[in-house]
Amino acid sequence: MSTDNIYEQSLDQNQANFAPLTPLNFIERSASVYPNRVSIIHGDTEYTWSQTYKRCCLLASALIKMGIGKGDTVAFMGANTPETFEAHFGVPMTGAVLNALNVRLDAKAIAFMLEHAETKVLFTDREYSKTVKAALEIVPNKLVVIDIDDPYFNGGELIGEQNYEDFIARGDDDYRCFQIEDEWQAISLNYTSGTTGDPKGVVFHHRGAYLNAISNVMCWNMAAHPIYLWTLPMFHCNGWCFPWSLAAVAGTSVCLRHVRDQAIFDAIRKHEVTHFCGAPVVLNTMLNADESMKQGIKQKVSAMTAGAAPPAAVIAGMERMGFGVSHVYGLTETYGPCVVCAPQDGWSDLSIDDRAELHARQGVRAPLQDELMVADPETLEPVPKDGKTMGEIFMRGNLVMKGYLKNPKTTEASFKGGWFHSGDLAVWHEDGYTQIKDRSKDIIISGGENISSLEIESVLFKHPKIMEAAVVASTDEKWGEVPCAFVCLKKGQELSVEDLIIYCREELAGFKIPKKVVFGDITKTSTGKVQKYLLREIANEAEYIAKK
Repeated sequence: MSTDNIYEQSLDQNQANFAPLTPLNFIERSASVYPNRVSIIHGDTEYTWSQTYKRCCLLASALIKMGIGKGDTVAFMGANTPETFEAHFGVPMTGAVLNALNVRLDAKAIAFMLEHAETKVLFTDREYSKTVKAALEIVPNKLVVIDIDDPYFNGGELIGEQNYEDFIARGDDDYRCFQIEDEWQAISLNYTSGTTGDPKGVVFHHRGAYLNAISNVMCWNMAAHPIYLWTLPMFHCNGWCFPWSLAAVAGTSVCLRHVRDQAIFDAIRKHEVTHFCGAPVVLNTMLNADESMKQGIKQKVSAMTAGAAPPAAVIAGMERMGFGVSHVYGLTETYGPCVVCAPQDGWSDLSIDDRAELHARQGVRAPLQDELMVADPETLEPVPKDGKTMGEIFMRGNLVMKGYLKNPKTTEASFKGGWFHSGDLAVWHEDGYTQIKDRSKDIIISGGENISSLEIESVLFKHPKIMEAAVVASTDEKWGEVPCAFVCLKKGQELSVEDLIIYCREELAGFKIPKKVVFGDITKTSTGKVQKYLLREIANEAEYIAKK
């Protein structure tokens, strides 16, 4: 009896039955099926999907003419404008890799990235010319610099050899591309902010970008033709893959250069925005905006939030304001969102506050995330689903990066045991939902007790006078570490340390109550995350509020 597999006999993979997965396919389809639908709105400028696809093809063709091809790095120091959106398609059409730079970083960090990625071409918005000029003085390799001259921005200077519009005009009108040779090839490079040492370059592949773009749509139950407001920077993890998601559903991108409360509410009203993404700090900004800004919004608006774990009070506040909030979780290394707090039947019957507590958990794996677990970081044994036992979050599957650029040692360590090590500490609830308790480096160990800084922050956020809060460990001779709370009050509010501690005593166990309190603005990273490593330095110098 033959042991040959009959399903492999003369059933070979060929051009007719197999194509590598790539998000380039999404934009070609939207352009051919919905050529006249609006793709991008920027100020008074509107592009249709056919126009956007053509502009992406022109960008690709112009890059190819100057010798850019597979494996080359093309960097964009761009704002949330059409050019940065187009880069997500035009650059990978050439086989090159897009490095969307964090526009909030300093010249030294930008220079490191340009050199480390061996960047060949840099497109830069005039708003960031001062930083880029300083960075270029540091970078030893010669770059071709092309200006993005946004007509809706006044300021900065033009420092490139030509501008974006003149550059893409060099491309061939008949150039078209929506396919690649290998779905494993790199599509983009995203540097982690890095609190110590040099940033790490996270490499995405076409397959992962394609799948996470679809996973985003499924997570959000996003119907065709959403109107999406760019409150999330496109440079941040490729806008969580949403440039590609929006091409998949032929949505409309509403560009927003600067994230301000008035600008957000004005855009939502004017363009009837249905969706937007942002870190909890964006939601908090909206919650604390003047009531006059919030009037006149009649359509349902869905917000997706991730970054730091959003306090339940923020989610509840957005819901009271009439906004639906989807909580997702992920890292740069997982293409952005790979875990979602998917609502269950029955949650809608709960009170807003009780529902918000459930939504504040990180949740379960996203539709196209293969595997997720909370496990012992050394043995990789899953922890009990008791909501108490802490472990590290691990993922594996198509929504995990290729690895870190030129960093095999760190790549190997991050994939040890066949799982990606997130570094986030969490518990696993009985219903299978994960809940982050802290970063492994942010847990506070006081007198042998583990204290979650996120738990204390969640309590502080519920105080009606507090706008923002962050909690870190402060070294202590007796206890090893004690909690130090950094508190930013809402405008016009006053709160004494004594009243704050009285409030905490009602909400927290005694050993979890902050032993130090610092009032004032809270230092954040360029992507809106609290810079806890800096806060820890300040905390060690802060005074105790009571006897140890």
